[in-house]
Amino acid sequence: MSKQEFDRLGQQGYNSIPLVRELLADLDTPLSTYFKLADEPWSYLLESVEGGEKWGRYSIIGLACKNRIEINDHTVRIVDGDAVQEFESDDPLNEIRKFKDLYRSPEIANAPRFTGGLVGYFGYGTIQYIESHLDTCATADPADTPDVLFLGSSEVVVFDNLKGRMYLVIHVNPEYPDAWESGQLRLNHLMQRLREQHRQANMNPSIDSEASRQSELRYFFPKEKYLDAVDKCKHYIHEGDAFQIVLSQRLALDYPGRAIDLYRALRTLNPSPYMYYFNLGDFHIAGSSPEVLVRLENDTITLRPIAGTRHRGTTEEEDENLVTELLADPKENAEHLMLIDLGRNDVGRVSLTGTVSVTDMMTIEKYSHVMHIVSNVTGQVKEGLDAIDVLGASFPAGTLSGAPKIRALEIIEELEPHRRGIYSGAIGYIGWNGNMDMAIAIRTAVVRDQQAHIQAGGGIVADSEPLAEWQESMNKAGAVLRAIEMVGEGLYGRSDM
Repeated sequence: MSKQEFDRLGQQGYNSIPLVRELLADLDTPLSTYFKLADEPWSYLLESVEGGEKWGRYSIIGLACKNRIEINDHTVRIVDGDAVQEFESDDPLNEIRKFKDLYRSPEIANAPRFTGGLVGYFGYGTIQYIESHLDTCATADPADTPDVLFLGSSEVVVFDNLKGRMYLVIHVNPEYPDAWESGQLRLNHLMQRLREQHRQANMNPSIDSEASRQSELRYFFPKEKYLDAVDKCKHYIHEGDAFQIVLSQRLALDYPGRAIDLYRALRTLNPSPYMYYFNLGDFHIAGSSPEVLVRLENDTITLRPIAGTRHRGTTEEEDENLVTELLADPKENAEHLMLIDLGRNDVGRVSLTGTVSVTDMMTIEKYSHVMHIVSNVTGQVKEGLDAIDVLGASFPAGTLSGAPKIRALEIIEELEPHRRGIYSGAIGYIGWNGNMDMAIAIRTAVVRDQQAHIQAGGGIVADSEPLAEWQESMNKAGAVLRAIEMVGEGLYGRSDM
């Protein structure tokens, strides 16, 4: 962008103008770039494997962010550099909208799809700001995470894995003296850091492997009580309160290692459409989710229900037989169709009349270890509504709550012993341009005070077997637990990237 174009955009009222520097990316990876530029608090890394089998086009590294907004039990905390503002709000989600709207950023030709925005999560507790009578469980989240946390991300590196390019992006306020010149100097500085060798202090192992291997799982929902809760769910279903209730349990274990190494292991074991790592100061998030909660791009809403699972076959023939078996399974089909109906209802609440449709209905997506039945539900957003409205209509996911959604959420609140925290919420971004991409927060670990917290569950229906449901929740936690084991074995504590 020329100085003249920058000045012209400033005169049009934009106060956050992206300056973009395009580079070849043949000698760098998203992980190596993260270590060079962003391995410090209030940073993040977003990656993707589409369909479980090929790398997604874009990877995003967020450099340390100076601004953020946190929400916990209606208390809003806004950090702007050294300045901190804290206040109570009757409508905390509107405070996120107001925070985003402070940044007026133009669309730039030939720039990557994401150049900056709010990046972070809506935890499960967000439901209390949508349905005020929900998430009133008195027992706090054991990982002690805020209900909502978003970083104001204005310095990013975006990898275009298709073109083999990387884009350095910084946002500059044209109201500051010599803003364009200062932005160019900042881009030059980032380029210089990219040319440096890996900072070995950050790459060296920092884990007691023996301690990690010997750590025992701690159950916040004892097995017998979980089995009893499954029976209570079945009673509610037989009484007609719900068709399905998604019950979950929290696990924790000692984890003396680095959360970034857990992320490295997880992305290898369980490559997924949504992979994310956040360094949030006192705690870290590492996750690998297969499922979008909701996406808003150029006024098109997309919701993508996933329900119905089989393990991958050992041969191509066995794989195809399992596909046929899965698509013919009446129980899996019934659950998936129920979630399509729930998705149509959620999308319909914020879409123009007549625009809601189901595409790619009941197709199979194959991942490294499993295959799923997947559908798309789309609609055109109503005029005057934005990403926060769309999020509110679809939160939380039907696949992590049940149906009917509100009654299922009330039963979950009654039966689960602790608040869910980040689990089953949404994690992703809302761009300065208003686009949004949010994954469901599953297959995710929260690391705090050398403890790794993991949560997993399954959908309870009328004929569910309690012991099988407990085992399913343990199976779903398996990918994260195995990743922790890999770090403990020393596989991801070396400078071998």
